[in-house]
Amino acid sequence: MRKNILPVLMTMVVLSPLAIDIYLPSMPVMATEFNVSASEVQSTLVLFLFAMGIGQILIGPLADRFGRRPIAIAGIVLYGLSSLLGAMAVQFEWLQIARILQGIAACATSIVVFSAVRDSFNSQQSAHYYSYLNGVICVIPALAPTLGGLLALQFGWRATFIFMALFAILVLLIVLYRLPETRPENTDTSGRLYHWERFKPVLREPHFMFYALACMAGMASILTYVSYAPDWLIRHLGISELGFSALFGLNAAVNIAACFCAPMVIKRFGNRPTVIIALSTLLASAVLQFIGQQWGPNAGLAGAFTFMLPMMLLCIGFALLLGPATSMALSAFGERAGTASAMLGCIQMSGAALLAGLTQQTGLSAPYAVIVLMGSLSLSLLLMMLMPRLNHWHQEQFAS
Repeated sequence: MRKNILPVLMTMVVLSPLAIDIYLPSMPVMATEFNVSASEVQSTLVLFLFAMGIGQILIGPLADRFGRRPIAIAGIVLYGLSSLLGAMAVQFEWLQIARILQGIAACATSIVVFSAVRDSFNSQQSAHYYSYLNGVICVIPALAPTLGGLLALQFGWRATFIFMALFAILVLLIVLYRLPETRPENTDTSGRLYHWERFKPVLREPHFMFYALACMAGMASILTYVSYAPDWLIRHLGISELGFSALFGLNAAVNIAACFCAPMVIKRFGNRPTVIIALSTLLASAVLQFIGQQWGPNAGLAGAFTFMLPMMLLCIGFALLLGPATSMALSAFGERAGTASAMLGCIQMSGAALLAGLTQQTGLSAPYAVIVLMGSLSLSLLLMMLMPRLNHWHQEQFAS
């Protein structure tokens, strides 16, 4: 087993959450500088995740055809260049283009990371390693907003994009020297890259689709929370940028702890029960958010805690969900892990981006946007898991 590649994968996996979280405290300032609305600035998060998802359809087959290593290198280079484009953007449209390119770049490294785990470990081990990687992902929201806030206060918000470009150079050097090729010898590389026949076996597998939708539900909930939180806390409740970073970091710290506890929960209960626990936690978060908004304080720091404390349960549920759900979604596709990972990422990220984007058009305030989206998705999936006739959708499977 290639356990020694885990530190390299952990470094690579930082790129995606860094691009999401480092500029969150600067979003109100960016809206003012570009003279756009809060929802338009929020669109830079949605566009990033949407591009990251759609890009996986294009890049996933490339990872199967040409290998993980060259795709990783190309993605990191594009990440650095698009970060520089974002730093230099004068018009808001160029910032949006930079974010789309960043999303495509980040999807390349994401595919390589999760395919490399699937290449190197069996289904049960993969669930544990996915949780460790998600733990690293969850460290970034605890640190990146504070770092981004400090950079923005000292040098302006553009410094956050310059930092991403410099970090990409560091990751590129690590990958060049430490990342081996992990693509299995039995990987299916025949046929045209983007022929429907490559994707059909994956999309026709109900077990895959169910757990891909579960991943999408978790990602959509997190994206809605993250995209709404800066405007709600900083503009609406009057919390400072560093105060926002502290509150956001507190929730991220809970997420970190949950991610590193997730392997123990999986070992104790198994993959499917852990998914049930995670979805129940998301539903409980929506219910508590509703109670807080109806009967709790809704102004100042007290109002900020009313909004953020239920989000701790969202962070816990999200941390518990992704590891086992990802592992079970990919468990039947050892011979085409890159393509399956691509479809999973597309459904998870682009689906989440579309749902979050549609939610932003409703005019709902931040708390109720999270309540409606997270509550409806988690409840629907839990009800499906209670239906015996849908057992073949969600009962645990193992790779052949």
